[in-house]
Amino acid sequence: MREPKKYLAPALLATAALMLVGCAPTAGATSDGGTTEEDSKEPVNVSIIYSETGPLAAYGAAYKGGLEAGLDYVTEGSGEIDGREITIEYADDAGDADKAVSLAKDAIGSGTKIIAGTVASGIALALAEQAQQNKVLYISGAAAVDGVTGINDYTFRSGRQTYQDVATAGTFIGDPEGKKVLVFGQDTAFGQGNLAGVEAVLGAKGATVSSVLVPEDATEFTPFAQRILDEAPDLVFVAWAGATSGAMWQALEQQGVFDAAPVVTGLGDTATHEAYGAASDKISFLNHYFAGIPENDVNTAMVDYLEANDQKADLFSPDGFNAALMIAEAVKTGGDDVEKMVDALEGFTFDGPKGEITVRAEDHAMIQPMYQVKLVSKDGAWVPELIEEVDAETVAPPVVE
Repeated sequence: MREPKKYLAPALLATAALMLVGCAPTAGATSDGGTTEEDSKEPVNVSIIYSETGPLAAYGAAYKGGLEAGLDYVTEGSGEIDGREITIEYADDAGDADKAVSLAKDAIGSGTKIIAGTVASGIALALAEQAQQNKVLYISGAAAVDGVTGINDYTFRSGRQTYQDVATAGTFIGDPEGKKVLVFGQDTAFGQGNLAGVEAVLGAKGATVSSVLVPEDATEFTPFAQRILDEAPDLVFVAWAGATSGAMWQALEQQGVFDAAPVVTGLGDTATHEAYGAASDKISFLNHYFAGIPENDVNTAMVDYLEANDQKADLFSPDGFNAALMIAEAVKTGGDDVEKMVDALEGFTFDGPKGEITVRAEDHAMIQPMYQVKLVSKDGAWVPELIEEVDAETVAPPVVE
């Protein structure tokens, strides 16, 4: 394992830059034909490929806002790292993997060595392949697919992954050994994927995992709620998306499922907080982030920047912010050498909006805290409230060999 790197706070960056300038050679060709000081001050081009439009546009907007807040923070408003301007080029993949790959190839062809963004899991895997083939640095964003972790030497992530979500859900029942966990979801790739995730995470810890998967076109959910009760689980893990969510939660509430066992699901972005109806204060939520949780200077800086720009911190804002800090570290330490950028990020520990985060050297997993959350009624709206912070190591995924 390489020795972890600790992020230098913004106040120290100027001092570090002065020290580097003081030791730098004068402009002109070096004796070994290497980079001159003048060349080293050229802008660093970064391609951000994300969903500006498409089904995940809201996630893309939160990521972009966080990224811009992070760049402002880490450069103290200058937009420069060690005197080099960070030039960001945004490209909209519209949620389409083929389009994303085409955009990545265009960026790489023009000399770009750093690509980031990506809120869709399928796109993240496709761009990881491009990073490996072309030996460029790639930092995935909100995409949660576990397969990004450890996929190759050039691919990193700036957010959490599915394993951490599922492991956080498991903390609501303590030790999963001997417990019955039922996955309730749609019989789609999304629902089946969550079932596989629960089997891989909680099943591996000794839980007995079963499922009730509902046809995607179903509109009546009472019979399925009854099937949950018949199973008598210790935990119900709900994986649901789409227009039928309200009716589904209503059926679970009316049939008394919440009285039978803890019902856990992921708390989505702010726009979803009003979607749970009468079940809102009965659901146990696993959570990646909401603006009111972390109490630290970094989170305050991000929230303040976004509010000053008529935005609000949301679920995936930290993913963009973290990406900015990682890009800055890669450039500061690695210059234009991608191999050195990779080395700089492996084991990199820094303070992000969620607190201390470590990029695990062995497989580039983001080791970070997660949260147990509930919704409470406040001023006529449902707002998240912290139950408990889950320690980063408690939900850390196993190392990908």
